[in-house]
Amino acid sequence: MSLKEYRAKRNFTISSEPAGDAEPKSNQKRALLFVVQKHRATQLHYDFRLELNGTLLSWAVPKGPSTDPSVKRLAMQVEDHPIEYANFEGVIPEGEYGGGTVMVWDTGKWTPEVQNAEEGLRKGDLKFTLQGKKLKGSWVLVRTRGFGSKADKSWLLIKHKDEFASKKDIIADEPRSVLSHKLLADIARDNDGNVEKAATGDPISKPEKAAPAAKKKRRKQ
Repeated sequence: MSLKEYRAKRNFTISSEPAGDAEPKSNQKRALLFVVQKHRATQLHYDFRLELNGTLLSWAVPKGPSTDPSVKRLAMQVEDHPIEYANFEGVIPEGEYGGGTVMVWDTGKWTPEVQNAEEGLRKGDLKFTLQGKKLKGSWVLVRTRGFGSKADKSWLLIKHKDEFASKKDIIADEPRSVLSHKLLADIARDNDGNVEKAATGDPISKPEKAAPAAKKKRRKQ
């Protein structure tokens, strides 16, 4: 796995994103990690990343993962990211590639459910188990027929039916970072980012309803 494309798109003298090791190395002595980063760039999306062979395989999921097995989420494969990126939470300067606010929405370990994960990727059918703080259980990434120059980059992220499957809208119900417990606007504010832009990726806070005024009893004349 190469980080050449990742590095070519970024200016690390401007962005605080990690450059990663010059030669990424796989560490087979520990469990593989995964991370989902909520990213308010040009549009809000969720970056789904799986560690394999020393880098993070990455997919941009516009609507975020769903725990409902009947819901298929589009996942566009993008360039590999360095392992160090799993802990990146902060602001990418506007004007830079991916400019906006990044949150670590979920993180944990993943286990392939196939004998050879690389072969599963080549075939376009990768089944795996997640052990995250929010996402758990069995999932699959399935390559689909895309269009144009990115035809081979189009995948679907689908939850399998198991004890962790649910129709709960986990994206709406679990909007905060698993690292800092902050919302996107908080992360932007703490890192001199665009708070107004970041806030569009947070749930809309509903104003509290005022208690109804007590009706005055009319005095009998």
